[in-house]
Amino acid sequence: MQTLKRKGWLYVSIIISFYLTLFFAVGSSASAQELELEADAAILVEAETGKVVYEEDSHTVLPIASMTKIMTEYLVHEAVNNGEISWEDEVSISDKVRQLSLDTSLSNVPLRQDESYTVEELYKAMAIYSANGATIALAEHIAGSEGAFVTMMNEKAEELGLQDYEFVNSTGLNNRSMDGQHPEGTEADAENLMSAESTALLAYHLLADYPEVLETTSISAETFEAGPEEYIEMQNWNWMLPNGPMPYNGVDGLKTGYTDLAGNAFTGTAERDGLRYISVVMRTDSRQARFEETEKLLDYGFNQFTYEEVLEKGEQVEGNQTLPVLKGKEDEVTVSAGESLSVLVQDGESESVDVNVSLDEELINEEGAIEAPVEAGETVGYVSIAESGDNSYLHDRLGESHRVPLVVDESVERAGWFSLTMSSIGGFFGSLWNSAVNAVKGLF
Repeated sequence: MQTLKRKGWLYVSIIISFYLTLFFAVGSSASAQELELEADAAILVEAETGKVVYEEDSHTVLPIASMTKIMTEYLVHEAVNNGEISWEDEVSISDKVRQLSLDTSLSNVPLRQDESYTVEELYKAMAIYSANGATIALAEHIAGSEGAFVTMMNEKAEELGLQDYEFVNSTGLNNRSMDGQHPEGTEADAENLMSAESTALLAYHLLADYPEVLETTSISAETFEAGPEEYIEMQNWNWMLPNGPMPYNGVDGLKTGYTDLAGNAFTGTAERDGLRYISVVMRTDSRQARFEETEKLLDYGFNQFTYEEVLEKGEQVEGNQTLPVLKGKEDEVTVSAGESLSVLVQDGESESVDVNVSLDEELINEEGAIEAPVEAGETVGYVSIAESGDNSYLHDRLGESHRVPLVVDESVERAGWFSLTMSSIGGFFGSLWNSAVNAVKGLF
């Protein structure tokens, strides 16, 4: 009988152990199973702060193909913004551009030298249809030659903080595809290179500095007028747009890429309910696969992460509710968050988020006090998220920028001359008294 009971308890223990193991295995490995990506490199980034949500071999340097055009788009927008060119400029078509634009083995719209095309028309051909001839025409219009434009691309990459990159042309084509017309100063078989992380950082800067780019990248199809009675129907290579073959809710950009060496790649972006992601997948097996892998990344981001409000505007930070005030009518002043502070967290982890307070060293002395007069609403420091070691950003300074001001709640006037004098006298005699007391104590 005892043996049967022991066996019964043993069976129960085995069953409980099995289900507990199954439960924890499912809970801990679900994300990994969902993100078994078929790509050589990938990354998913929250677009507002540059916070990395997921990465896989994101520092591996690979060919980027036409994702190169993200940099060309950036430089076009910058030139327009700086007044160096305008969207209405007419762009002359060089012999090189004319010849390349007629190559039907490449993504192109045919460009004629007896027709005029505006910067806007060529830009749309580049951003929607990945037209290579149109891209080089824009590069020549901005820099005078594609070679000079390539120099601009590499200089801008360094300025933006990209770590792993090499630009050899404006389009993303392998230089071999250009029939000897590759930019001067580059090798005949060179190809543009970047890591997934640097590609995401470039996309981050494009969206942050020129968000209007999405007005074009979200266009599913448009007609390009190459000449009289010559119309080209441009279908966006981004199949995840609303009217594309593989629509995904929220996708409105950004750029596909393909060469034999690069395989199929895609830098995507999608927004839902104020949360925007940037995704990059590199070297997938097919056109369709680059979107399937992107869908896995975006599903992971939207399904498992949410924005949590850590501080409301006007809320005080525990341990930092007040500041001492020197030479004021009040001895201290309350401080609070000048704006609401939110952070992207994985579901179930919101309670583990802490905040840091950093005071403005130019306003606050070594004792942590501020000198009157103090104005209500004056910024005296910043409140930021205390990130754990598991969190990373595309660039260190992006994480530092995710903060809100710490402000003074009420004004404090400077004390009058009499009050300051009496305070000084009181301080003087108080000091004497303390010295005397200490001296007496010393006698005993």
